[in-house]
Amino acid sequence: MKKLTHLNEQGRAKMVDISEKEETVRTAHAISSILVSKEVYEKITSSRVKKGDVLSVAQVAGIMAAKRTADIIPMCHPIALKAVDIQFEWKCDENKYELMIHSFVKTKGSTGVEMEALTAASVCALTVYDMCKAIDKGMVIGQTYLMEKTGGKSGDFRREL
Repeated sequence: MKKLTHLNEQGRAKMVDISEKEETVRTAHAISSILVSKEVYEKITSSRVKKGDVLSVAQVAGIMAAKRTADIIPMCHPIALKAVDIQFEWKCDENKYELMIHSFVKTKGSTGVEMEALTAASVCALTVYDMCKAIDKGMVIGQTYLMEKTGGKSGDFRREL
């Protein structure tokens, strides 16, 4: 069986030593989503949510979350991020209003930025929920997943949908 990298000789948690890893450009693209009611959708898209511009606030929250990932995920290394971008797209049909959240994170360093991208997308969805819960508490945060990552020893990854 392969040795677990996050356990020390005593079987307790440790942060992995990345001091010998080569610095490379590393990117990650993560996706999350939130299903909202027609009323929430209409209020967000017409800027009529009482708490303010939902997507702008969620975008800033996602960027802040990416920068603070190591503070909330115990084994993550603090990373000097070089870029964070959050993009939104609506997928709507007859009775379904889904906000797709795309986070893109980039660094040049010794470890990847997958967790930063996933955290950013998750916090965006949570922020939309927080800002709109007075309108409808029935919103559903959807699957959150890594879409793509580049760089590093493990190589590139691209999810096939």
